[in-house]
Amino acid sequence: MELYNYIKSLHLIFVITWFAGLFYIVRLFVYHAEAKQKQEPEQSILIKQYQLMQYRLWYIITWPSAILASFFAYWMLFFTDAGQIWLTQPWMHVKLGFVFLLYLYHLKCHQIFLQLQKDEVKHTSGFFRLWNEGATIILFAVVFLVILKNAVNWIYGVIGIILFSVLLMFGYKFYKKIREKNQ
Repeated sequence: MELYNYIKSLHLIFVITWFAGLFYIVRLFVYHAEAKQKQEPEQSILIKQYQLMQYRLWYIITWPSAILASFFAYWMLFFTDAGQIWLTQPWMHVKLGFVFLLYLYHLKCHQIFLQLQKDEVKHTSGFFRLWNEGATIILFAVVFLVILKNAVNWIYGVIGIILFSVLLMFGYKFYKKIREKNQ
């Protein structure tokens, strides 16, 4: 049981650093898209710095954290008694579905990262702000599932975060209108 707690602790640490990387990389995407609107030489200076920051974050923190979180999760699920029991429970199936969505989200972020490394900005800063909410929704869903261990009650938490995200977006749009009006 003591080994299991170490594995679980390491899994949680790397899940936290993985999400930190995902949250921050998209924030850097926002800044990169906004830098594209600047005049030279400011644009080139900012973009070069953001590309360096993105590269370091992505390959030194985010990818290693994703791999290690997955490694320790696999270990817990397939090489511990608790994991064998969890795999038979419906809430774990739903959780693994959200983990799959997280991998897809991560891979899409990787695709965007590669585009931005070539300075191909295909999305607006507003898109990236909205895109950042995807990881938040997945995080809320997984946390509620793990804590409540119920395949239905997590829905209330996810609905709450979606409504909160919508309110944030309205707040952002309102703030943007005020900021543009005062310029």
